[in-house]
Amino acid sequence: EHNDKICTDYYSRIEFGKLFLEQLQSRNLLFNELLTEFSKLIDFSDKKIIQRAAAVQALCCTHLEAGDGNHIDFQNFSSTALWYQQEILSLVMRVYCEDQLMDDLVGSNDSYYVEYVPSAIQDATKCKKDIEEKKITPSAQRAQSFEKLIAFLVDGLQEGGDYDVQGPVLKPLQSLFNKMFIRRGQTAVSVIGDMTRATLLVKNEKDLRVIVKRIEEAFPSIHGKEFQGPSEVGVDTFLHQVFKMKKVPESDIIPYRFKANSSQKKKMDKGEPPLYYNFNFFDGIPEYHRVGTTEMFVAFELQIGLEAEVNGLRGDHVSYEEGRILNAQPLLKAYKDVHEKSSESHVSTTAVPSSLTEKSESQDDMKLIAAVLEGNFSNCRYRALGQMEIDGEGTAPISPKRLCLNNKRLNIWAGQNKAVILDGPFELDPSRRYSVDSMGLNMATRICGISVGLFAYFGPYVVQISALFLGKYRKEEEVSLIKPGVNFLTMESISMLPPQCDGVLLAAWGDPYHWERVKKSYHGMKLVLNQYEE
Repeated sequence: EHNDKICTDYYSRIEFGKLFLEQLQSRNLLFNELLTEFSKLIDFSDKKIIQRAAAVQALCCTHLEAGDGNHIDFQNFSSTALWYQQEILSLVMRVYCEDQLMDDLVGSNDSYYVEYVPSAIQDATKCKKDIEEKKITPSAQRAQSFEKLIAFLVDGLQEGGDYDVQGPVLKPLQSLFNKMFIRRGQTAVSVIGDMTRATLLVKNEKDLRVIVKRIEEAFPSIHGKEFQGPSEVGVDTFLHQVFKMKKVPESDIIPYRFKANSSQKKKMDKGEPPLYYNFNFFDGIPEYHRVGTTEMFVAFELQIGLEAEVNGLRGDHVSYEEGRILNAQPLLKAYKDVHEKSSESHVSTTAVPSSLTEKSESQDDMKLIAAVLEGNFSNCRYRALGQMEIDGEGTAPISPKRLCLNNKRLNIWAGQNKAVILDGPFELDPSRRYSVDSMGLNMATRICGISVGLFAYFGPYVVQISALFLGKYRKEEEVSLIKPGVNFLTMESISMLPPQCDGVLLAAWGDPYHWERVKKSYHGMKLVLNQYEE
């Protein structure tokens, strides 16, 4: 239906329909590979059943349960939960790639301007390549953040003599997928605290105590206290809290949790000091991604411990395995248990009553499941209030002041005069919820080599809603980032603004010599928002 041309690099323009199919094919191949490995972990080969069970567990866990010998017969669901497959996979790819593409900050003779293309365009290709190579090496940008943190902690100690460092190591795509597949729906908003992890191995306990004391004195508010995440205090409050947190000197590292490793519980119960700690931190921002109804923050972890203690514990580490996974997926466990006990390949709901039938006299649960399996869950609790139109005519090109939570390269470019606000900000009512019906702008065709994006205020930060790259052979002055039913960057049908959003703006990024010419060639924008109230 939409045949807009999307620039994937400086010279290439691909029809959206073709690009969508290419992305979908890559995503499906990747998802099948990840799901196959997941099915091996739980020793259950029917991948369609796993998909359906995980989808219902995720979105209906407060309505449905299995027990007393009952189970939901997932064979009766006609949908293969493709919406859920795409939601989980899109989130896994975004979380993985945003940090991995952080080194793509400067041009080269081989990739002229390609670094300014919104990184989400490269997600499927990047993930497919990295999983084939079994890559666990983080970006150089991420490795540098660990180096700065460790340098602060070990001041006065000698590497090799007083301590060693293992890592940093990137969380593999398979591990990230398993974690999201298991945890999806258990909390409103999750924090992945160990997207990249390193271990600081201290040779003697005296030096370990010096490091621990340094953390306690520098960051007393995070030591020994229960971490209050976004699910506990609300996302907006959480963002404002992180915004005010103290940073590690000479860095952008924001520590938010320092606690004894769970392996130290017995030692602490006996009144002994722990010898192994977890130090979790954000880097510059609390990186945030949302796909569909799933929200995820991304953080990093440095484990700090006495070398002998850590080495002694590693043999006892339990990764995600069948029992742990199925405990987090009780509906799937109930189904799997029934089929393992039965010699029949198919168990009917008459032989084993469905908890779905038992829990709904008016078939409310069936209506709910039908809705979520069709992907219509996002707005079911909101009442539509009509549309709001915003017409922009441009503003003086100034660098964005707020940091972006889901386009981290933009934050660096803004400090290098490579990013500007083209239009806005435009005020919104934070008591309402908004989704973007359409978003377009007019830009002279001679302007190329830059990206433009729609951004929404989120607490003291902004989030990117959509973006497109303006390539060399563009013939149209009118550029659409979002049309009714499709976001050309995320490829989602619904483009929600974050909760309590009180403003939107249009920004551009690219080489700085463009900005005066861009300003003269920018001919305005039109944004149409759907308004809702809870």
